Amino acid sequence: MSTFFLTCAILGGSIVVIQFVLGIVGGHMLVDADDAIDTGVHDGLDLRSIRALSAGLAFFGVGGLLGLQLGIGVVLATALAIAAGGAASMATAAALRAIRRLERDGTISLQNAVGTSGTVYVSIPGERSGAGKVHLSVQNRFMECAAVTPGASLAAGAPVLVIDVSSSDTLVVVPNPTLIEESDATS
Repeated sequence: MSTFFLTCAILGGSIVVIQFVLGIVGGHMLVDADDAIDTGVHDGLDLRSIRALSAGLAFFGVGGLLGLQLGIGVVLATALAIAAGGAASMATAAALRAIRRLERDGTISLQNAVGTSGTVYVSIPGERSGAGKVHLSVQNRFMECAAVTPGASLAAGAPVLVIDVSSSDTLVVVPNPTLIEESDATS
């Protein structure tokens, strides 16, 4: 049984080391093989990636060898091997998910504000004669943006709806009739 665990440790460890070395020397085509096998799940833990599987295999072998060295018997050594391999796979998948999240572009696009509701923070002069400020949430971020309105002026605290973004990255807002009706009903 120790030969089996040793083979698993060597095979898994070799794949981990090869991927690490290729990543350093620029062998990204081979290291990014996980991306070629697209599982469609990018926010969860991808336990079927080559990296997670090879780390799990390596630690399965090391855990089994450790169990045999401690003299706990084949059954308990196998249980330890499974636990170590599973933990290594989970840790590797979690690390890869964290790295993938860092690669996302977090740039705010004000075009994504169109159709969202906000609240006037600094009153907005009417007829686009000047800019005020609104508070709203864009791409899950609370923001303060410059805003103009094509209609009558809007006082601070008024609920607004973003209908457009001007060329100068200023939001074009109008009173939000849905929120106005709700605030009148609660008053």
